Amino acid sequence: MCLSGLDYFSTLGYQPAIAALAAGALAPLATLMLVAVTLGAALPVYRRVASESPHGQGSISMLERLLPHWKGKLFVLVLLGFAATDFMITITLSSADASAHIIENPFTPEGFHGQQIIITLVLILLLGALFLRGFHEVIWLAVGLVATYLLLNIVVIAAAVASLVREPAPVENWWLNLTATHSNPWMMIAVALMVFPKLALGLSGFETGVAVMPQIRHTPGDTEANPRGRIAGAKKLLMTAAVTMSVFLVFSSVVTTLLIPAPEFQPGGAANGRALSFLAHAMLGDGFGSVYDLSTILILWFAGASALAGMLNLIPRYLPRFGMAPEWARANRPLVLVLIGIAVVITIAFEASVDAQGAAYATGVLVLMCSAAVAVTISAKRQGQRWRTVGFGIVSVIFVYTTGANVIERPDGIKIAAFFIAGIILVSLISRTRRSTELRATSVSLDAAALDIIKTSSRDSMVRLIAHEPMRLSAARYRHKLAHARMASHLPAEAPIIFIEIKVSDFSDFAQDIMVCGITRHGYSILVAQAPSVPTAIAAICLEIRDTAGVMPHIYFRWTEGKPLRNLLRFLFLGQGEIAPLTREVLREAEPAIGRRPWVHVG
Repeated sequence: MCLSGLDYFSTLGYQPAIAALAAGALAPLATLMLVAVTLGAALPVYRRVASESPHGQGSISMLERLLPHWKGKLFVLVLLGFAATDFMITITLSSADASAHIIENPFTPEGFHGQQIIITLVLILLLGALFLRGFHEVIWLAVGLVATYLLLNIVVIAAAVASLVREPAPVENWWLNLTATHSNPWMMIAVALMVFPKLALGLSGFETGVAVMPQIRHTPGDTEANPRGRIAGAKKLLMTAAVTMSVFLVFSSVVTTLLIPAPEFQPGGAANGRALSFLAHAMLGDGFGSVYDLSTILILWFAGASALAGMLNLIPRYLPRFGMAPEWARANRPLVLVLIGIAVVITIAFEASVDAQGAAYATGVLVLMCSAAVAVTISAKRQGQRWRTVGFGIVSVIFVYTTGANVIERPDGIKIAAFFIAGIILVSLISRTRRSTELRATSVSLDAAALDIIKTSSRDSMVRLIAHEPMRLSAARYRHKLAHARMASHLPAEAPIIFIEIKVSDFSDFAQDIMVCGITRHGYSILVAQAPSVPTAIAAICLEIRDTAGVMPHIYFRWTEGKPLRNLLRFLFLGQGEIAPLTREVLREAEPAIGRRPWVHVG
């Protein structure tokens, strides 16, 4: 909880000031609405996400299942772009805010002023170094930082509440100001709803809460398909974090709104972006205030840890499996170096400005929450859960409104997210194209019938295979195919022949397990299999036959009709296309020794 809550709880460093700046005297009411959405909308949505995606992929994996083929893959890439926006900006924005707290502390030496970019870069590099050191240490450091930070916040809020009890004049002044400005209760609610999108950063912890699910222990009886103990632990995590944060948000908003003069919340004011820190210094002295500042600095800096953990969980689960990233992207340490490098570039580009990155952060958070709400709505509808469908549908409308309002008011966020989306899609497609001739089979298995066919059809340590499209299955078609192969490739009339048929499954997948079955149709021996790509599947099966049966496969093709460029694109995106030369190229890359490479014949 502390690891995922680093991002969530760290928003206490700036959320009360944002609420006061956006809503003025209505900040407590607006915060109550935020809490209502947190507990009544976001929490139920993500509890269901945890149940249906227990391995940390979150709502993205749910939508991938609901949208098949390339449509689903591209949608996942877009959502990964928003997730990258959310998580990467969390790293850079939190580090920038931490450096701002360092500079604004009264005990900070003058030499630090004007050095926010350098300080932010140092904090980001230190974060990367911690992850390179090991994940176990990161978790325990998160526990210490969160526990200390929440304890210090309790002290500050308790001191503020005690002050209000002793001298209730600020409460009376606030109420008079509120009723004078907003005499109609319905108008108060309307204004609070209008400013709600600006407070949406207070919802930032749910996606990271689901992302760290792989770190939750299994319990006895858990299976990979149904880890009930892990799901229960994740729901407990989400509930505890949401309730804890809601209590802190309400009390912090009330005491900061009542005790801090409104001008101090404005840009340049002493409480801008650091309302609780302002109270800590004002009510408990600069000594305690500096301790509070140090804790705030550490948790804001380390909030990037939960975001980095989310990226390290998401990227290896999607891009390598799609063939859209090199295999080294599955390893943590190289990926940490890449992500920290991107964070350094973002920090320099935005000059470590918190305000400049705020819109992108809010956009990433809200789009992911929209996707989660829509995913659970569709899931509930497909399972025939009528009332849950209605409830989740209402939640989806709330998040769509919030996201739309945020994009309209702060369009910079969607522009920044577009760069992440375009970058991920471009790099992914380039990577998939470069890896297109890899041996795209995680495993190949031959059933007993297939092994028997190969054994009885092999002669002179050789087995002859004729590639056949499984679209036309009449006896006449097989006779025609065999006659053409014997004529075009000068096959001996007495040589036994095996047909091989590959049915394209989900052509947008990069690789999968291939099961080869032996059957007899119209008196001909046939090997049949399903795979996302015909050329790579045939190559993988030929290599498996060589290694398992100890015979050298010879595979016979006809030239594919059509333009070469069109056939190449069909291969990249549909798994078909110019099959013969591509099969030969896959075999050439997979088996460098010519004497051990299966033969490819084209007629």
